[in-house]
This record gives sequence, structure tokens and C-alpha cells, in this order.
Amino acid sequence: MKRSSDRIRTTHAGRLPVPPGCEDLPIRLYRGEAVNPATIEGGLAHVIGQQLDLGIDCIGDGEFWKARNIAYYGRHLTGLETRPLKPGEVGSTRSFTRERDEFARFYKDSDSAGTIFFVPGEKTLPIERERMIATGPVKSKGTAALAVEIEAFKTALAKTGRPVDETFFCVIAPGWLDHFIYNEHYKTDEEYIFALAEALREEYLAVVNAGFILQIDDPGLVDWWDMLKPALSVQEYRDKFARLRVDAVNHALKGIPEDRVRYHLCWGSWHGPHTHDLPFEHIVNLMLEVNAQCYSFEAANVRHEHEWKMWQDVKLPDSKILLPGVVSHSTNLVEHPELVAERITRFAGAVGRDNVIAGTDCGLGGRVHAEIAWAKLGALAEGARLASKRLWG
Repeated sequence: MKRSSDRIRTTHAGRLPVPPGCEDLPIRLYRGEAVNPATIEGGLAHVIGQQLDLGIDCIGDGEFWKARNIAYYGRHLTGLETRPLKPGEVGSTRSFTRERDEFARFYKDSDSAGTIFFVPGEKTLPIERERMIATGPVKSKGTAALAVEIEAFKTALAKTGRPVDETFFCVIAPGWLDHFIYNEHYKTDEEYIFALAEALREEYLAVVNAGFILQIDDPGLVDWWDMLKPALSVQEYRDKFARLRVDAVNHALKGIPEDRVRYHLCWGSWHGPHTHDLPFEHIVNLMLEVNAQCYSFEAANVRHEHEWKMWQDVKLPDSKILLPGVVSHSTNLVEHPELVAERITRFAGAVGRDNVIAGTDCGLGGRVHAEIAWAKLGALAEGARLASKRLWG
């Protein structure tokens, strides 16, 4: 990735608002309907244009037309099926947390409203009735399905006719995929996670070979902590459970240059208490073992903003870059550019201005209203400009 050599560079965590006219695109793709490629390319062009207009340096495709269901992953991977939920089962691990036990009424009301975001205008989440499962060997079906996404992004970039500084493309981590694909085939968790890693490796290579920065999305490294019952000790979680998932990511990244990879973790994007989040200090050194150049994490929301101080003591390895979130998906309040600049300069003071890129806590699309999401990206860009003046003069 390009470094902040003469100013603070900007990017975001991936998901952006669904463009006008594309609101039903994910469900149409889920149903297997034929969608005119021009519709997708038009939506991508809109998302690209918005990022460029706001002054975002490293832009993405917005992920607005991707889905996380059997229809999507069934095109990418073998060995997957769905079946009806059995009594006592849930469809994804987000429905099975210790925080839900503590705030039972809040989550009951949330489920009744069909939301985990509370965003005006959002469509309610369907009631979970099925579980996606691995019933056979999970392997890559090749990169044909991914190529459709890559080519659509490339086509839209070309059609904008505008210079683009840098681009990135998101692919899920093996240790997050098992949040909603349950293992009913492999004998051990290790076998399953490494099978997922091997299957995803082809997609990682395809993204890098296409010329994009590869972003590995891995909230699972930290948010699995609250989804295990009974709870593990911090040491057990870090040394066994999380270690396995870092090793699997590195297996999938073998041979890919670190400077083509950025790694994103967060504590889950839902709008809840987050009182059971694993403190960053317990996992930061393990995160830094991921074979990536750049590390993206939450640093703006009220549960994790204080953790910037940790970087005064944690040694950032040479050649690495931090990508802290300086605007958050967790509030409708649009951050003031002065606050954004202050957050940026904190990190610059801790690890050096060249080693900081300004980003978002998580994807903004669907987590806040579209108008607010774009306003937050605007505040991010303006805050980076203010910070640059202070840091470079």
C-alpha cells in the first residue's frame, strides 16, 4: 500500500451504501434472478464517483451487491448445504453470545424489530429458519464467481474516466466464515479452518493478481470471544483459538507479498452494548503476526477509542502501517473534522505520521443511513486534511 509520505492518506473498511436504483440487488441475486451487468456497473460507478468526489485515496467497490448466504458461497465453494434449524439451534453465531444473555430484553426487542442496526429505512432481517452447513470437503470451485465481481469493478473504474490513486478489494477470512457455515463434516476445528483457508487462498491470489490491494475481513479474531460458551480464559482464547485462525490466514496468504495485503478486524458491526468485547491489548500482538503490511481496526467508537494509548507501548514492526478507524459506524452523529484530525494525530504521535492511514471503524453501508455514511466519509477526508497541515506544516 502507499504510505502517508507527505500527507495522511484515507480509505475505509469496505461496505458502502447501496446506490439509488440498486436497493433490491442483493435479494435479486440471492434469488438467482438474472441481473443486467449494466445495473451493477452503474451502481459501482456511482459508488466510485462518490469516493473520488470526497477525496478518498484508496477506494473500494462498496461491497453493496455481495451477500453472505448459500446462494453466494455456493457459487464459490463445494461441500455446502442448508437444513432447517433443529430445536435450540441458531443460524449464526451472532445469535449465541454471552452479551445476549446479559442484555436479554434489549436483544429480544431487537430481534422482534428485525434489526441489529436500527437504521431508518432499513429492511427488517428475516427470522432465522435455516443453518448453512459444511457436509463434505470444502474446496474452491475456482475463481469464476469472483472474476465476475473483479471484472465489474474494473469495468466501472474504466468507465468513470477519472484518475484513481489506489484500489482495494475485500475477501472474508477463514476464521470469520465459520460464524455462519457450521462444520458437520470435519473431525476437528483445525481441519475445518485450514480447509476454509485453502479454499480461500485462490480468491486471495486472484485479487492480488488483478492489481488490487487485498483486504482480509476478519472480525472473527476478536468477536468469537463472546460467542463461546462456556467462556475460555484470555490465555486459552489467545494461545489456542485465535492462534489457529491467525495461522490459517497466514497459510492462505503464503507467497503473497505483504505490501499487497491489509488486514481488518473489528468487534462486530451491530449496534449493541459491546460490553463483552475482548480488550484489544489481549490480541494486538497476535494481530501483528498476520502477514499483512497494514492493520485496520476500530478506534473511534466509545468502547474502543481509549485503546489508542496502547500504541505508545506496543512496538509497531518496521514497514508496517496502522489503519485506525477515525469515524464510526456505531452512531448517527457525524464526527467533526477537528475530532477526526485529533484522532489521527494521536496515532501519528504514537507510531509516526508515515505509518498512519485514516479509515473507518467498519463498513458504513447498512450500518448508518446512506446520507450519514457519505457525510462521515466527507468528515474523514476533511479531518485528514486538517491533520496533514498540522503534521507536515
